[in-house]
Amino acid sequence: MRSLRGKTVLVAGGAGFIGRHLVRRLLASGASVIVADDLSSGQDVGCDQVQFFRCDIAIIQDLPSADIIFNLASPASPPIYQRDPIQTWKSNVLGTLNLLDHAIRCNATLVQASTSEVYGDPLSHPQKEEDWGHVNPIGLRSCYDESKRAAESLLMDAFRTRETDIRIARIFNTYGPGMRPADGRLIPNFIHQALSGMPLTIFGDGQQTRSLCFIDDTVNALLLMAAVPEARGEVVNIGNPREQSVLDIAACVKMITGVDVPLVFSNLPQDDPVRRCPDISKAIRLLGWQPRISLQDGLQEILTATANPV
Repeated sequence: MRSLRGKTVLVAGGAGFIGRHLVRRLLASGASVIVADDLSSGQDVGCDQVQFFRCDIAIIQDLPSADIIFNLASPASPPIYQRDPIQTWKSNVLGTLNLLDHAIRCNATLVQASTSEVYGDPLSHPQKEEDWGHVNPIGLRSCYDESKRAAESLLMDAFRTRETDIRIARIFNTYGPGMRPADGRLIPNFIHQALSGMPLTIFGDGQQTRSLCFIDDTVNALLLMAAVPEARGEVVNIGNPREQSVLDIAACVKMITGVDVPLVFSNLPQDDPVRRCPDISKAIRLLGWQPRISLQDGLQEILTATANPV
């Protein structure tokens, strides 16, 4: 990523799971990095090379100027974002508005980390960027789903009316080293349960599907979203098009960990999507990107990191 060398990059939410991995890659690319995070769901970045601001982006902040802004400032785990749904809404809507205003002042590129959750429980399959989504606007997950949709609307209006350089990455299920065991999402739940000798919890019948993308692949796509001129004003799915059932993912976790634990079944959470799989033809065409790391290799990376913590 030679185009990032010497750039000043602001990462809102840089102390979160994806944010920490992105920050490390930015530093390795020769960028100067500023992190803004309230640490409500993230961890201290622990790097002297980073200029850190502990703040809530939903409140107007006096942040330094930047060439590129990445907005990852939102919890993505349902148990965490449902814990304070109003704050989740504020972070995703008011926070995005504040970062948009900052990007306009700085004449910066703004890369928005949106989510596959904007598709809700999709009516079409696989999900394409042109799909409008099928979301419950008053459900338990709506604080996240609908606020992310509102943020996309805001940014596209800024692009159309002010020609602001915005790029929207709709990120599908991402996993990798550094996720908290109590995160509440599929892979950290399964890994934690397997390594603790606990049964793996399957919500519903386990036939619902997910498309899991390893963190390194996701970060590569985010960097390309910032660097590729053709991504300006575009919405791009970032995820792995290999669709797998939750039962198959559980079997893979058991195989990689070498732990033979039983499965226990629980009720499916409200509005949990039944199928989730991205159409990434636009990412391939626009960014020259597609995921490279298999689920087996990604899980092995997590186990290695767990056994050898930094």
